[in-house]
Amino acid sequence: MSIRTETTDVAIVGAGFTGLSAALELKRAGIDFLVLEARDRVGGRVEAVRNGLGELVDSGGQFLCEDMPELMALAKARGKTFVETYVEGEFITHPRMSASRGELMYHASMAIRDRMNSIEPDDPAIAGLSVADWLERQEDPADAKAGFRSLIEGLWCLALDKVPLWHLIDNDRRITNEVPELQYSLRETMQSLADDLAGDLGDRLRLSQPATRIEHGPEGVRVTSAAGVVEARAVLIALPPATAAKLDFTPALPPALAKDLGVWESGAVIKILVRYTKPFWRERGLSGMVMWRDLPGLFACDASKDAGHAALTVFVGGPRALRWRELGEAALRAEVTARLVDALGPEAADMLDFSSRDWTRDRWSGGAYSDLIVDVTARNAERTILGGAPPVYFSASELSPSFPGYVEGAIVAGRIAARKIQSAIATSASGS
Repeated sequence: MSIRTETTDVAIVGAGFTGLSAALELKRAGIDFLVLEARDRVGGRVEAVRNGLGELVDSGGQFLCEDMPELMALAKARGKTFVETYVEGEFITHPRMSASRGELMYHASMAIRDRMNSIEPDDPAIAGLSVADWLERQEDPADAKAGFRSLIEGLWCLALDKVPLWHLIDNDRRITNEVPELQYSLRETMQSLADDLAGDLGDRLRLSQPATRIEHGPEGVRVTSAAGVVEARAVLIALPPATAAKLDFTPALPPALAKDLGVWESGAVIKILVRYTKPFWRERGLSGMVMWRDLPGLFACDASKDAGHAALTVFVGGPRALRWRELGEAALRAEVTARLVDALGPEAADMLDFSSRDWTRDRWSGGAYSDLIVDVTARNAERTILGGAPPVYFSASELSPSFPGYVEGAIVAGRIAARKIQSAIATSASGS
């Protein structure tokens, strides 16, 4: 049986927003490419599924805000409908505290975050410290520390004792939004935007073709999948670092690069959408936003699309997701329902639908919504990975100069990588 071989300028492994954005940038430059995607869909950690009511809902990355310029421009250009997240009313902290005390606790938690980000990442005084080590040394009230822990573990979905302090500071400084990141979602789903981008790639996209081997040398690369071989002048690995580290490279990557790909760990999250007949929380003057101080990593917010689509999104992040994933669907529903009832009252149990997406064991992305460095000594990891081993290049939202770990960051990272490869190809052509 003969193996199908295709030839192109650039092979792109991964059709999340990084790979899609890189492919479109190459297309604009007139450079030929092929995109290999392991899943039967594009989008990576962005995904939409039908819930139990038959509604198409975001089960992966969903939210955006006006301070994310590339993603906002893309969504507008593609005619997407922006749904503003409902935030009017009281923000609940649980166990309950008065609104005034809750506001004070929130501001105190954010003050801890601001104080953390005022530290220089290369300050020798924080060398070797995890975020948990640093937090333990702070003299803030216990409520403020609990709020900070819940906020960070909910955002980054890893235990604070795993994350180097310098790395979190460096990441946080690149997330520059001044309006809440939960400002908008897209009525058509974020997945629909990825599908639109994929539609522009025509026959240059190959779904359900996971790359199994990357052979590379001075003359170019050979990317092997179950469907055949792609021969190219360069390859862009548009995957999260922890996923990229699992690929089979022949010959092996330079030791420093292989090591720095291996210092990342994927976050853990379970995302849940709960549908109701009406947004009952609003009738009580509540926003639907809940942060559990006693359960770090558990957070809920209003995800209603309109008056006839009342919903809450519940995020279970970090160590709690790793524990709750063992419960099974029925027990998970019972656990989340009990927590919502505690926070919002008995009406929270009257659900129309409960849909959960466990990303903790995802085969192709290893978790969500971002990978983080978990080695306090790996200060040069991002720089090493971005340098790659030409003709092998790497890109991911995690490596973006803006909004790492977000769709915005993925778009920026993909475009930067494509321009870098375009320049390398042009240089090679002029020298030959």
